[in-house]
Amino acid sequence: MARTASIFARVEPEIKDKAEQVFERLGIPMSNAIDCFLRQVVYQQRIPFEIKLPRNQPVHTRDLSNEALYSELQLGIDDLERGNLIAAETVRENLNNKYNL
Repeated sequence: MARTASIFARVEPEIKDKAEQVFERLGIPMSNAIDCFLRQVVYQQRIPFEIKLPRNQPVHTRDLSNEALYSELQLGIDDLERGNLIAAETVRENLNNKYNL
């Protein structure tokens, strides 16, 4: 058997648990998944997937200072004043179609 090296990484427990659930369904241990990822980095000489910030990421008020919260609220008020509105029924239909609800 080939020699191995250990890697220690800190990750959020919730992300680790969710990833373990996916790997379990795939039938592979997390260490194999990490090995696959590192091999692809070596083969492709880059991170093997695109990394980008999500668009229109929901705002979690618990993570905002009062100043940042007021700023986000003002953005919503500005949208209302400009008429940038989507009817609740349209949003509901879009979600139902997207997630087959």
